[in-house]
Amino acid sequence: MADNFKQRLNYPSLVIHSTDNSFGFGYRKNNNLKSEKLYIKKFQDDLCNNLIDEFNKFISKDELQKVNKISVSTGPANFNASRLIVVLARTISQQLNCPLDSFSSFEIMAKRIASKNNIFRNKQSFWIYKKLKRTGFIAGKYEICHNKQKNSELGIRETVLPKVFKEFENKEPLFEANYEDIYDLKELLDLSNKNCLNHNLNSWQKVLPLYPISPIT
Repeated sequence: MADNFKQRLNYPSLVIHSTDNSFGFGYRKNNNLKSEKLYIKKFQDDLCNNLIDEFNKFISKDELQKVNKISVSTGPANFNASRLIVVLARTISQQLNCPLDSFSSFEIMAKRIASKNNIFRNKQSFWIYKKLKRTGFIAGKYEICHNKQKNSELGIRETVLPKVFKEFENKEPLFEANYEDIYDLKELLDLSNKNCLNHNLNSWQKVLPLYPISPIT
């Protein structure tokens, strides 16, 4: 089993991500940073057709056939984009018969937010939130943890999946969600690889968009 996972790391990774106003793809060969390519596109009116067209431009048929692991962001972000990229990721995973895993958008940005606000140094738990248009918040909780394989390496663990709060009061640090396309795509590629290393892989049937409110809230 361990040999199979080591072999999987030698194959390209594909990631698909979306924010409030953009979507993007990332591709990395053999876990080699120099081999990665990234693509970001702002939303247009017909997101459904644009997504497929832009994906076909981004990756060749030969590259796609070699993909052996896929990761996708599930939100909270733009509702339609989250739904569409999850459908795309599930379809590719099923067709290629390769593992699909997923991460919330807040978990993907958590490392960047922790670094910017010295959370790593203080080793605190913290929350990331997004204010809703009408009332309330979506918030998720994150904590600093040690990498079991590398004792000196600190990482982030999502302890509360982003969900709706009508009111939000806590004594722990609280930071507003902040999407950064390029950084988040790179982080998603890193998370995808670490998930593979940890043997933490989900099948495509289990991956669903995360959006704990209706599209019109």
